[in-house]
Amino acid sequence: MKAYERLLNYTKFAAASDSASETCPSTPEQLDFARALVQEMLDLGIEDANMDENGYVFGTIPANSENWTGPVIGFIAHMDVVRDVSFQNIKPRIVENYDGKDIVLNAEEEVILSPDEYPSLVEYIGKDLIVTDGTTLLGADNRAGIAEILTMAEVLLANPDIKHGTIKIGFTPDEEIGRGANLFDVERFGADFAYTVDGGGFGEVEYETFNAATATLTIKGRNIHPGTAKNKMKNASLIAMELNSLLPAVQRPEHTEGYEGFYHLIHMEGEVEKATLTYIVRDHDREEFQAKKDRLKRAARWINETYGEGTVAYEIVDSYANMAEQIKPHWHLIDTAYEAVREVGGEPHSIPVRGGTDGARLSFMGLPCPNLGTGSHNHHSKLEYACIQAMDDCVQVLVKIAEKYGEGVFGK
Repeated sequence: MKAYERLLNYTKFAAASDSASETCPSTPEQLDFARALVQEMLDLGIEDANMDENGYVFGTIPANSENWTGPVIGFIAHMDVVRDVSFQNIKPRIVENYDGKDIVLNAEEEVILSPDEYPSLVEYIGKDLIVTDGTTLLGADNRAGIAEILTMAEVLLANPDIKHGTIKIGFTPDEEIGRGANLFDVERFGADFAYTVDGGGFGEVEYETFNAATATLTIKGRNIHPGTAKNKMKNASLIAMELNSLLPAVQRPEHTEGYEGFYHLIHMEGEVEKATLTYIVRDHDREEFQAKKDRLKRAARWINETYGEGTVAYEIVDSYANMAEQIKPHWHLIDTAYEAVREVGGEPHSIPVRGGTDGARLSFMGLPCPNLGTGSHNHHSKLEYACIQAMDDCVQVLVKIAEKYGEGVFGK
């Protein structure tokens, strides 16, 4: 089976994660998908395929390379999709031999996938694309990665002449809500190194992520009848707006790119008596990251000095760190992936991930774990799409990586 055929099959699973849930996985639909993947793995011949009590799926492809002494390599993808965009009743379709023009996904709602807005489409002229009907996401993030990992497994198991070492496979729940690595059992997984297959275009080899934190600021106001409010009322909602104005507007996501970090206001609510601001704070550079958190603290202090001590309380919780510092001591992971991409006919490229992956957390849990492209684009969007031929190329990259770690000894 081709990787794209698996992706089409996986679209029937409405397995979005839910940050409001405290369970793991956060939704029962992820368990349904996990069970289906375990059965698929067993059918492929992955004899130890299993799901643990938290919904994580594991499996092993035994080494078939004689006298193999290399490290154990793993491949990881996540099962959930976001719920911010419609994720149920996905109706994928294939655009054959893409001609480089606008693709009308939904004429009634005027949803158009255009190369003018998304130049990556130009790379796929003459190739076949999987798109949506313009009413839901596709779910290629990260079902394309799952499809490619299991297609790699099928290739290796069906072709014993391809020599490789021991390979571990892992599928995680709840990555989209930042919990994918929370209960990942690194020791049980049993790999020395791994790759998440959770990126964008073919040829991506990513090893830098943001440093990340979530900041919650709670503003306490004082209500009183507006007719007698002079010098007495403290409007928490207005104070919240003033606090937000103390952060640089140029450091918002819509004004940043590359290595530029940001403050992103993701939630706000307020009345006169109480208001709350929630930000995610991001930066690739650890010192700049700390400076951003410090600026939030200074803003809170200034508000307290202006309106009285106790007006603002804040909590800043780190989420994950830039995995580059954990990957660089094991640079063979990047060199090997680069070589594999070139051998498949691509040009490897590394860009700073403007987000995080399970690999960021796992790298700090003792499993160095860079990220690979999947041949898909516009994730978390009704304009999401994947290229069939690029997915095939991504599968071949995984096969090549498996071969290379079966050939010799790499430093652990």
